[in-house]
Amino acid sequence: MPVEIKRETAETKIFLKLDLESRNKPAISTGLPFFDHMLYAMAFHGKFFLELKADGDVDVDPHHLVEDTGLVLGQAFLKSFRDKGAINRYGQAKIPMDDALSEVVIDVCNRPYLVYNVSYPQEMSGNFANYLFKEFFQAFVSEAKINLHLLSHYGENSHHISESLFKAMGIALEYAFRKTGASGTESMSTKGVI
Repeated sequence: MPVEIKRETAETKIFLKLDLESRNKPAISTGLPFFDHMLYAMAFHGKFFLELKADGDVDVDPHHLVEDTGLVLGQAFLKSFRDKGAINRYGQAKIPMDDALSEVVIDVCNRPYLVYNVSYPQEMSGNFANYLFKEFFQAFVSEAKINLHLLSHYGENSHHISESLFKAMGIALEYAFRKTGASGTESMSTKGVI
């Protein structure tokens, strides 16, 4: 079932639609072309539909827009999980792109935690400051309430590192959030609750 989230602040205006069952082509526009490229790669390889229209005070600093996009996307994944019931819970992927190798491991556990072991040889990818990706993932984790480990094993090109990371993120999300067919979430934890 599709999930729609809207967020409006003095700094940003965001509309997001997420459908984990749809294979429609993603439609993403944030005004930050490299960020769009990464989000598109994530949704495409994660085999889910993502519509995102985001405007913000990027003339001041793209930070607000990137962080708020992470918040809204995290809220959408949390709502999707609550609507779906029992899911695989765990997901992982290790993806190469030329010189770069990245790994993503996810636990949908209702306990937000981020491990971000990523460094970039170049500070910028096009006009995008790569340090902003950590802000995006931290915001995503806090709202999705997942445990997320992002690891760049190596790479010489920041674009390749980011792209392998976002592709791995999509694949790990697709598996972790895949419905198991169980009626409730009790089967997802020995505690009987997530």
